[in-house]
Amino acid sequence: MRITDIRELSVPLEGNVTNAVVSFAEHTVSLVAIVSDVVRHGKPVVGYAFDSIGRYAQGGILRERILPRLMKAVPESLLDASGTRFDAARVLQCAMRNEKPGGHGDRAAAIGAVELAIWDLNAKLADEPAYATIAREYGRPAAKRTVDVYAAGGYYYEPGQGKTLGDEFRTYRDLGFSAFKMKIGGAPLAEDLKRIEEALSVAGSGSHLSVDANGRFDLETALVYAKAIEPYQLRWYEEIGDPLDYWLNAQVAQAYAGPIATGENLFSVPDAQNLARFGSMRPGRDIFQMDAGLSYGLTAYARMLTMLEAHGFDRRQCYPHGGHLINLHIAVGLGLGGCEAYPGVFQPFGGYAAQCALGASTVRPSEAPGFGLEQKAELRPVLTQIMA
Repeated sequence: MRITDIRELSVPLEGNVTNAVVSFAEHTVSLVAIVSDVVRHGKPVVGYAFDSIGRYAQGGILRERILPRLMKAVPESLLDASGTRFDAARVLQCAMRNEKPGGHGDRAAAIGAVELAIWDLNAKLADEPAYATIAREYGRPAAKRTVDVYAAGGYYYEPGQGKTLGDEFRTYRDLGFSAFKMKIGGAPLAEDLKRIEEALSVAGSGSHLSVDANGRFDLETALVYAKAIEPYQLRWYEEIGDPLDYWLNAQVAQAYAGPIATGENLFSVPDAQNLARFGSMRPGRDIFQMDAGLSYGLTAYARMLTMLEAHGFDRRQCYPHGGHLINLHIAVGLGLGGCEAYPGVFQPFGGYAAQCALGASTVRPSEAPGFGLEQKAELRPVLTQIMA
């Protein structure tokens, strides 16, 4: 068994929304297809995956460095001991050949897309959903298939757009969500507080609403916001300052009684370890949002979980960033606290396929083989395009 081809396609995100820091109108995502020599129903079995949402595609890194290494590898060197499936850890090791430690960035996302496509491929070879493959690999029970989910959105709307934050959240509520996340930091504090109250009119209570500053705040601003939002008793206060400013995170954690959340922009196990060591994250309270698609894939993400548990944290404190099918399967397979969803933005990748069971802010993946990306109507055209 071997890989016969690996393809990459840079796909633009649909939608023109902004948070406190960036506009997503120019962002792209790297979609990867790994083609095997196993043929079923007259077609080769193909593993698909993508890096993540909210950054840029890594086509150059993939085409110039990562994919040639994998295609030149001895086929057997990428298989497990049985020779019947691909070994994601060996694929990761091959992809990292001749790469120095550190300097993660876009390289981590490029390799993450490839490594995740291996999981999709292996699940399809086993004719099972990816969460089952993941659970078995890491010795996890696969019985609980429904996980907590929240609708991420709450972007800034200019007057005259014909839509408000309340309109957005009511749409999500009608879809079956009862927990939500919104953006802050892109407007003056007084205006953001009004937006929080508008969101609470839909969410009902602070325990159903999180706020996300997208790394915007310096310490002074972070603490001013913390004091202002503390009476709302929000579900969590997310990515308060620069993701690598562990000191700032620690200062807020010591001053703010409510849960904080961060980690989506940490791209390696050492980065996450520094957060656990120096960020004053609190066991049983705060939320880790590291994303396999941005940090070398599931193999590295599982190592993060092992590290967090060694530091006294519970894996149920982990809610992967991304809001898509891949992280849904990871959350189910690894027994995480839950995941987010992008039901209204970031197409064709955001949100879930219609076959996923959604209600009362819980979601269950379908039983389609792999991550089930082929079931998502918005993704089908780009999956067809990458294989054309």
